Amino acid sequence: MIDLFLPLIIGVGIGITPPQDDFDEVETPEVVAEVLLPIDQGSGDDLSAAREPEPQIPTGKYTTAIEIRPILGMTKNSWVGVREYEGQDLLYFSHLMAWRCGLWDIRYGINGESADIVVPMEPCNEEFAQPNVMVDVENYLPYVTYPLGSIESVYVEIVYDDGTEDFGQFERNEVRIP
Repeated sequence: MIDLFLPLIIGVGIGITPPQDDFDEVETPEVVAEVLLPIDQGSGDDLSAAREPEPQIPTGKYTTAIEIRPILGMTKNSWVGVREYEGQDLLYFSHLMAWRCGLWDIRYGINGESADIVVPMEPCNEEFAQPNVMVDVENYLPYVTYPLGSIESVYVEIVYDDGTEDFGQFERNEVRIP
């Protein structure tokens, strides 16, 4: 099995996008996981509501869970950042926003709270060569603001577009941006 994926991993790592035909014979593994709907903050939707997983066909554009999961797994310490700016704490989600096309949700809680705050994400920009590019930062800020010094820790949950989840717990000093 590794013989099949190793050339792909090496090729993608050095910037070579394999042709789609290379993936026609590869079976996508069946995902058995609790699948979640994005939370609508205003409606009180239950977190356990089912949603159909999206097809996991690698395209080289990093718009599916199968493509972004390894990246987000290796860069977990970069998921969030806290910056003191103009008398406020800014909680940044820039890194996760850069890989949002393979995600359904980014949720967080601060200072021991559960991850029940949903971060609004700009839709993927499929019309561009890089669909993860952020073009509407006025309506989809990559950060949220809090009173200065109020963020001590951040708990983050992400839901991939195949329905699987991952999480991270970060102390302020671990993710503080100068």
